[in-house]
Amino acid sequence: MFTKRYLDNGIPVVMEQLKNYRSVILGIWVKVGSRNEIRDKNGISHFLEHMFFKGTKKRTPTDISIDIDSLGGDLNAFTSRENTAFYVKVLDEYIDKGIELLSDIFLHSTFPQEEIEKEKGVIKEEIKLVEDTPDDYIHDLFSRTVWGDAGLGQPVLGRRETIKTFTREDLISHVRKYYGTSDTVVACAGNFEPDHVMNLLNHHLGGLRRGSEPELFSPPSFKSEIAVYPKDLSEAHICFGVEGLPYASEDRYAIAILNSIVGSSVSSRLFQEIREKKGYAYSIYSFVSSYLDTGLWAVYAGTGRKKALTVTELIIKEMKGLCETISDVELRRAKDQLKGNLVLGLESTSSRMQSIARQEIYYGRYFSLKEIMKGVEAVTLGQIKDLSKRLINDGKMSLTVLGPVKGEDFKGLF
Repeated sequence: MFTKRYLDNGIPVVMEQLKNYRSVILGIWVKVGSRNEIRDKNGISHFLEHMFFKGTKKRTPTDISIDIDSLGGDLNAFTSRENTAFYVKVLDEYIDKGIELLSDIFLHSTFPQEEIEKEKGVIKEEIKLVEDTPDDYIHDLFSRTVWGDAGLGQPVLGRRETIKTFTREDLISHVRKYYGTSDTVVACAGNFEPDHVMNLLNHHLGGLRRGSEPELFSPPSFKSEIAVYPKDLSEAHICFGVEGLPYASEDRYAIAILNSIVGSSVSSRLFQEIREKKGYAYSIYSFVSSYLDTGLWAVYAGTGRKKALTVTELIIKEMKGLCETISDVELRRAKDQLKGNLVLGLESTSSRMQSIARQEIYYGRYFSLKEIMKGVEAVTLGQIKDLSKRLINDGKMSLTVLGPVKGEDFKGLF
């Protein structure tokens, strides 16, 4: 059962009560990520996320680790391009202790100077790890190709040269600017009593009275560009895509179905054609990334140097031909697959917590599983053909390639 309430300070709390579960997860979401950062401070949202676990007024970092382990729970956080989330997952009987612990790190972290310097080293190693993992790194490079060096084009982890400049005052300033009541959402899923959770949250979080001003962005401009990064690797890594849709687009179900048909599963067109029939790539998939005001619809492929251009041409050809070739049979299969994935994806309290939080952030309302299923089922063949034509045939394309390739090999592709 879903309910939405507000704390005494105005923070919205979205809750999904699941009485047959033994766990409960509660997340505090803040509407800030790498797109909010100026270039000189790129990575500060993620850096700050790490620093919240480095000690509070009454707990050392070791105390925090011992306290969550003694509950057999999980205390963690993550940062994306538009959000930062902190969460605690515990057995239902430990909800009081879990909320107290999460609230303590969220409100009372002290950001010790010595921990800041240590964490700079940790995050520099994290950046190196991504750069040494080309099938991850290509996505950061592709975002830069599409959106440029600012906003959505910036990496979530930041850059080495920005990380080393961060000061304690930078962190405190970031908290003051974004970690206020206007930019915060609390989400809870699992076995709990809503009244009890609200009482706990009002006690621990109700004292947060700091205001914040959500930023208003102009939608970023999608760049049609071919960017090639020669590097001595065993494989070439390819990201090709078009401008997608914002989170709250009326065509969100249609693009999910299109994505299913193109490359999100083993029965999809690209997987069958490029991997299964031709054996040109081990890994190939399509994906949708949606944001507040824009989005991406793209394909990733990892292939050998000699096949890189051929695979790219096949991807472009397949996507350009979608509007003429999608069939009723494919539409039916994609709808059934999507609905099955939705149900299976909501079988954990963690996924349900994330789902209701994002619904509140991007839609300001709750969508039941029944309502979502109805939306998927309502998509017509004409709708997805029109959408594919609008996004691909009439839209802009962008390509990023990383590996043992030359830029001139990909000139004139589109």
